[in-house]
Amino acid sequence: MSEEEKASARRKRSTFGVVFLTIFMDMVGFSVIFPLFPAMLDHYLQAQEAAGGGVLTAFVDSVEGTSREMGEYDNKSFRIETVIFGGILGSLYAILQFFFAPVWGRLSDKFGRKPILFLTLGGTCLGYLFWIFAGSFWILVLSRVLGGVFSGNLSVATASIADITSRESRSKGMAFVGVAFGLGFILGPALGSWASNYDLSTNAGGVFDLNKFSLAAILSFGLALINWVWLALRFPETLPPEKRKEGTGSKPAIFQLGKVSNFAVRKTCLSYLFYMISFSGMEFTLTFLAFERFSYLPSEMWKLFLLIGVTLILAQGVFVRRFVGPLGEKRLALTGIFIGGLAFAMVATVHGEFLFYLALFLMSTGVAFISPTLTALTSLHSKESDQGFNLGVFRSSGSMARACGPLLAGLIYFKYGSSFAYMLGAMFLMIPIFILLKVPQPKFDEREKNA
Repeated sequence: MSEEEKASARRKRSTFGVVFLTIFMDMVGFSVIFPLFPAMLDHYLQAQEAAGGGVLTAFVDSVEGTSREMGEYDNKSFRIETVIFGGILGSLYAILQFFFAPVWGRLSDKFGRKPILFLTLGGTCLGYLFWIFAGSFWILVLSRVLGGVFSGNLSVATASIADITSRESRSKGMAFVGVAFGLGFILGPALGSWASNYDLSTNAGGVFDLNKFSLAAILSFGLALINWVWLALRFPETLPPEKRKEGTGSKPAIFQLGKVSNFAVRKTCLSYLFYMISFSGMEFTLTFLAFERFSYLPSEMWKLFLLIGVTLILAQGVFVRRFVGPLGEKRLALTGIFIGGLAFAMVATVHGEFLFYLALFLMSTGVAFISPTLTALTSLHSKESDQGFNLGVFRSSGSMARACGPLLAGLIYFKYGSSFAYMLGAMFLMIPIFILLKVPQPKFDEREKNA
């Protein structure tokens, strides 16, 4: 191997490392708040009640009496306002990601990946900093707004993987991204659960003040800051100037999808959109389902996310990398959707804890097959100058689904019950299957035309 080839290999390894940490931190930051939703509601409700009322107390008063008993588990019941509060906070992040992901993707196509990643990671650090001192509910909202606006680092980081992988190895590169997802999904909720045991609040009652969730925010901020510095020092630009494309500004994916010139990219994004509506809704209600059927406390919910994360790592790090070659991206994605539908149907019809975890394993395996293969299909059908934009539209479609799915699933769950909601989710997956069947599997000669 020549010195030039060795240097190129070192640059690729460095790029993979930075991108891995970027995506890992993005998932940690997104998921660390999952186990904290009920406690956060109580915390800010108490603060507003002590101050004579506010938007949260008014909201709770407006839905008081709509809570639905979910079983006689230690005389506990679900409060619908808790679910809606969690759904709103989660959806806020996803809605903003939906609007801004194509913007960051197109800007990275024009100016390069590194400056845009540096900007989005800096904004992420700022969002965590506000969360540390979120003494009031509105500062918490501001921190989530900043996190959502600057969450485009995911689509830009994914585009950088497309820049440095050959078209034949694109799916394996996207599976590498999936491993980062899985690890983040393990660490995020675990960090949130652990940090919630330590209250750093000063009880000063200020708008900018430490709160009982500040330790989780401090950990997230510290990791993001390390990531930001490493990006500045170690990340090499992956999109050379001659391959960049003038940007014309970007709108949300719902408007930009029709402007995507490639038929296969449009259909792949639509398939991902409908799949994620179902998956994100079922994923959101898992903790409520575990409480309903097995009396799980918040401190026990980490077991669900541990299984999901470990399964994602193994499935994407081993099975996807091994089978995407002989099967192809399209077949593996269709297999994943089918497995996901089977898992949802199992959750709807079984009630034993072992079978519940088996269904959870299948559900995680399904999404492990789907995410990297559909991402790769989008990339493989895109020209190099459109990688950032098309992957931004793809990720933005998923963000729109994550904004809609939890709220829709929550309403169906609490009106008709868990069995109906999960069976409906299983049947809904027929839509992405039919759409994906129309997407051609890219051949190697077709891939080279897009290079």
